[in-house]
Amino acid sequence: MDTSTGNQPAPRAGRREWLGLAVLVLPTLLLSIDLSVLYLALPHLGADLGASSVQQLWILDIYAFILAGFLITMGTLGDRIGRRRLLLIGAAAFGAASVLAAYSVTPEMLIAARALLGVAGATLMPSTLSLISTIFKDPKQRSAAIGVWMMCFMGGMAVGPMIGGLMLEFFWWGSVFLLGVPVMALLLVAGPMLLPEYRNSDAGRIDLLSVALSLAAILPVIYGIKDLAENGWRPLVAAAVVIGLVFGVLFVLRQRRLADPLMDLQLFSIRIYRSAFTLSMLVGGIQGGSLLLINLYLQTVAGLSPLQAGLWLIPTAFAMIFTIMVSSGIARRVRPAYVITVGLLISSVGYLLLSQVPSSGGVPMLVIGTGVIMAGIGPATALGYDMILGAAPPEKAGSASAITETGGQFGVASGIAVLGSIATAVYRFQITDALPGDLPQQAANAAQESIAGAVATAQQLPEALSAELLVLAREAFTTGLNTVAFFGCLLFIGLATIAITTLRQVPPTGEAQAHQSEQSGQDGQDGTPEATPADAAVEETTTTAKDGS
Repeated sequence: MDTSTGNQPAPRAGRREWLGLAVLVLPTLLLSIDLSVLYLALPHLGADLGASSVQQLWILDIYAFILAGFLITMGTLGDRIGRRRLLLIGAAAFGAASVLAAYSVTPEMLIAARALLGVAGATLMPSTLSLISTIFKDPKQRSAAIGVWMMCFMGGMAVGPMIGGLMLEFFWWGSVFLLGVPVMALLLVAGPMLLPEYRNSDAGRIDLLSVALSLAAILPVIYGIKDLAENGWRPLVAAAVVIGLVFGVLFVLRQRRLADPLMDLQLFSIRIYRSAFTLSMLVGGIQGGSLLLINLYLQTVAGLSPLQAGLWLIPTAFAMIFTIMVSSGIARRVRPAYVITVGLLISSVGYLLLSQVPSSGGVPMLVIGTGVIMAGIGPATALGYDMILGAAPPEKAGSASAITETGGQFGVASGIAVLGSIATAVYRFQITDALPGDLPQQAANAAQESIAGAVATAQQLPEALSAELLVLAREAFTTGLNTVAFFGCLLFIGLATIAITTLRQVPPTGEAQAHQSEQSGQDGQDGTPEATPADAAVEETTTTAKDGS
């Protein structure tokens, strides 16, 4: 956010600030790599530790549960005690928990270590993003910095399977956790020298009851949504979601009464923040559910290994990285809403391609369609985060980043649950009527449950029957993917409509400073702010924001 006074332009970042960005993207790169390498390591650690299927599920999921639960708390805590201080505390905790995870000797020990990693991760993500807004005051430079941040996040997801596969080829499964130790050590050494400190001196104490209510709201809902995606509706799932929603209502009511709330609901009164947040959550939801099905197609329909599937998807990640770089420059001259809208429409074309992928020989078409989708999402992701940070007052940047990250977690989990359920329903409907009559009942039940069950069952059947079952299962799964992709095409057209109607007043980033000087403290003719995201924040929250440097 531009915190200049009068007509003075915002200070531009120099060499030290860009070196500080290099330090900030290190944990971002690491966390994105961690998202993918554990899937490759799971069979190895499961066999070594003797982990049951339930324990393996908790090893995978506990990190996401805890991360989502503590994001809001940690983002607000950073605004109060200092963002750099919290980042360094989190880095030390993450490094220690990584060692604990690497040398775990029981499944329970690894689950506990993963939980600690989730708490530490919750300090890192909002701290890195909010410190970008502290360091980069100039709108152009802030956009470029966020683009670099997003490129590292996506790049980590792209190279994660390759790095994990290479490490598991030569080392034991714990090595994938030790990746975090040198990264966090470097952050602890360079952070105090390169990163500025920022804290809101006017913020009150953390309300512990709000922390408890936020956890009681987020954890059951995340658990319920993830379990729904894996096992379908059950009484326990419904109860968890209902309990979480009840605590969520109580949490919101308490925030409205507090002078210093844990989550500042006033952020949602800022139109630009509200619109960009909504788009970010919905795009993440649709993409999260789709990527799950895309990965399953590569491994179960095309029969690729996790490493091979990851290598096929690397070009799609770099397509997104390229458009992030390009869109930042275009948005300096063209309104971001137009850039985002075009990108979302391009993604809808990619989903249309996925809706035509065949069950045999469809990998090239799948990768092309996914690449088009990722290329279109790039502008929406990078420019959306820029708007979110620009709209939030400096003293609320940590809280705004945390709320955005939490919304992303909910979006991805919900997208996996909803789109995964649609694909599963289509799969079961098609395969039930097509199963061979001479298929044993136990094998038929396993095949109807999921394509993974069909693949596992086929290995135990006679060759002819096995081949027939695999063809039917792959065709049924592909139909489910095609159906979800078609819905994705329609949904992205809808998101493009939302973007152009709610964000069109945001000016090009290249005009941000001049526009701010001309429109400072003024409303548009229709009574709504016509200025930059920073103007909206100043107009709708406070006109006395302090310098965050």
